[in-house]
Amino acid sequence: MNDLDHRLMRCFSAVFPGMSEQQIPTATPDNSEEWDSLASLMLARTIEEEFGIEADLSMMENLNSFESARTYIAGRATSNRV
Repeated sequence: MNDLDHRLMRCFSAVFPGMSEQQIPTATPDNSEEWDSLASLMLARTIEEEFGIEADLSMMENLNSFESARTYIAGRATSNRV
């Protein structure tokens, strides 16, 4: 697991403490009872704090999996924003 994945895993674990590290990479709002709109907001804020970025509102709409969050953060890093 690289540094980005490790830090992102911590974000997901903080918001979804009932999920195991094995469940997090495949979790989505559709397959997780604890992932609702409030959890999405909390996850976005946690990611902002962890990575020192300011997420735009479009992030919230696309923040629906570990992979989508990773892609968003990696894109920000490529733009030299992280």
